[in-house]
Amino acid sequence: MKFNLYGKLKHLSPRASLIIASISGLVLVGSIGYGVYSYNDLHKKNLDILSILLSESADTWRRNHELLVETREQQSIIDAFQGQISEIGSTVGVLEKLSKTDEELLQKYSKVYFLNENYRPSQLAAIDKKYLYEKDDAYIHAQVLLYLKKLLEAAQADDIELLIASAFRSFETQASLKAGYKVTYGAGTANQFSADQGYSEHQLGTAVDFTTPVVGGAFSKFESDPAYAWLTNNTHKYGFTLSYPDKNIYYKFEPWHWRFVGVALATRLFVDKEYFYDLGQREIDQYLIKLFD
Repeated sequence: MKFNLYGKLKHLSPRASLIIASISGLVLVGSIGYGVYSYNDLHKKNLDILSILLSESADTWRRNHELLVETREQQSIIDAFQGQISEIGSTVGVLEKLSKTDEELLQKYSKVYFLNENYRPSQLAAIDKKYLYEKDDAYIHAQVLLYLKKLLEAAQADDIELLIASAFRSFETQASLKAGYKVTYGAGTANQFSADQGYSEHQLGTAVDFTTPVVGGAFSKFESDPAYAWLTNNTHKYGFTLSYPDKNIYYKFEPWHWRFVGVALATRLFVDKEYFYDLGQREIDQYLIKLFD
């Protein structure tokens, strides 16, 4: 059986209907008011939560920023230490390299600095006989041989037939050679073109005397030979430099005598149009570390 509320309300008196309508209105207003209150309360709570989240985010960002700054500072300290360690390692490497490089190889001899009679290069290597003017064995410092070989090959490629007339000479060999020159030419003349034993660059094993098939043993003709012009323009590429140029204070001009001083120093001398004996020993010593680079 259905309950018909509308049907029942029809039979109520106007006053009762008004009361019921008023009550319904109050209920509706109350519901709306409660809804508004609930919405405002929820909105306020959401705002509070949002405020908390923003505050926490700000704190988190601040902490992360502080950590980032601290990390960068620590990394900067680490980098500085690594730089110092690298610098120390580099210095140690340089010192170790210097300790293994014979400082005599860049000393200024030729009436300037005496080389001990017992001195010999650490290791000598035989020069290929096809490059020798006389076919007797000839030797050069082992670490210079590769540079010399490249020089000779480059000359051949340019149709310059260079030969080695002399290379390493021991203290005893130089003494014997000088004695012979004194007998042949007299002491005064011999001193103009030949070093005494202990003062010769040849004892280092890094100096060579060049000639050609045309010049042979007549070294006075070497200056006018195309080989001399080629050497003047190219030897620095292979670490060699002319020891006794024209008007030097030690010996007469020796266009055939070239000494290995390393590519770095030889190139500097070539570019600046200077000679080995123009420089002070302290300045020369700076190139010792680069001698065989």
